[in-house]
Amino acid sequence: MDWALMASFYPDLATGITVTLGILVGALSIGVVLGAVICAARLNRVPVLAQVFDGYVLFFRGTPLLVQLFAIYFGLGQFEAVRDSIAWPLLREAWFCAVLALGLNSAAFTSEIMRGGVLGVERGQLEAADAFGFSPLQTLWLVLLPQALRIALPAYGNEVILMLKGTALASTISIMEITGLARKLSSEHFAPFEAFIAAGTIYLVISITLTSSFSFIERRLV
Repeated sequence: MDWALMASFYPDLATGITVTLGILVGALSIGVVLGAVICAARLNRVPVLAQVFDGYVLFFRGTPLLVQLFAIYFGLGQFEAVRDSIAWPLLREAWFCAVLALGLNSAAFTSEIMRGGVLGVERGQLEAADAFGFSPLQTLWLVLLPQALRIALPAYGNEVILMLKGTALASTISIMEITGLARKLSSEHFAPFEAFIAAGTIYLVISITLTSSFSFIERRLV
């Protein structure tokens, strides 16, 4: 174990932090927006949409994230209709495909987390809001969402950490985020142990920071 060599890797690996966090934020943004739509459609059993989203959640929760990433990055370009579409300039970019794959995957899990939070709110609370003459919108914003958020937040914190670790798969499609840079340094210096241990400690620090942030928010919401 060459501690000096491992320490020398940190400045190079640090340049990948912004790429990793960029992918994470982009994926989580897609996950929250699409997840909310999926959750609403499934809870209200919107005709057709509910069945479609049931299949969507089943597919993205039941297949490996790496397969989904490869299917989007390598697979979509096989279709002429995709290559001729206005989306092709984005879909041919590795970074966008990574964000899209992780975002679609996160949406499936986030929708279930949201659904669990909503279903965890006691029905009596909603009945009481109705008895007090709250409008549906007031019930949603003042009663349902605040309580559902408190219930869902711990599980969503875990989802964020899982997505952070999922960003490492972006290195498989040539993106130089933390893991991609670690692979590069490993091959250049023939020091895989030092390179990946250094990368692992960076992920650990980010994970601890995120976990502490969610714990702080949870305490404030109690």
